[in-house]
Amino acid sequence: MRSIKAMKTAKIGYIIMSVILCILGILMIALPDVFVPAAAKACGIILILFGMVKLVGYFSRDLFRLAFQYDLASGLLLALLGILMIIRPGRIMTFISIALGVYILADGLLKIQIALDAKDFGIRKWWLILFAAVLTGIIGFLLILRPSESMEILMMLVGLSLLAEGILNLITVLAAVRIIRHQRPDQIDIEYCETGEEKL
Repeated sequence: MRSIKAMKTAKIGYIIMSVILCILGILMIALPDVFVPAAAKACGIILILFGMVKLVGYFSRDLFRLAFQYDLASGLLLALLGILMIIRPGRIMTFISIALGVYILADGLLKIQIALDAKDFGIRKWWLILFAAVLTGIIGFLLILRPSESMEILMMLVGLSLLAEGILNLITVLAAVRIIRHQRPDQIDIEYCETGEEKL
């Protein structure tokens, strides 16, 4: 039987980091002037941690293979963005906001695919994933456009994006990740046919 420790770690980590993203997003929306100086480094640390959680999730091989299926690339990208935000927080904040917007838009689009796959699996809350994914993708697109050059407005938009991303990941992991204690390893099911004399 397969160990479920990695899956539990990934699921709990996803939930914790999603809640942290939501809290950080709310604070950045409510207090953009306070968070301008320290926002980049704080976001950088959180993105690196979330990137590591995504990598754990990808390699955990959960039952449905839905929530974590794209997390190898997204985990590495999040970690890279986090490192850039810590190393050069001031000069490349505009670039980072655009890159973060691209990531959030792409994650929203990928989660749309996950929602449709979840529907095929018979997961009842697939529509919640779909709704959150579409909304998150739109917010990511707005972050790319950056309608205002004001740093405070930009921080509020980044905060909104982080809040949407946190909610999207929280909904996805709660709806699509199932941990079964006695889950068997992957294997190909083979039907054995009994041979015998045909009945007339």
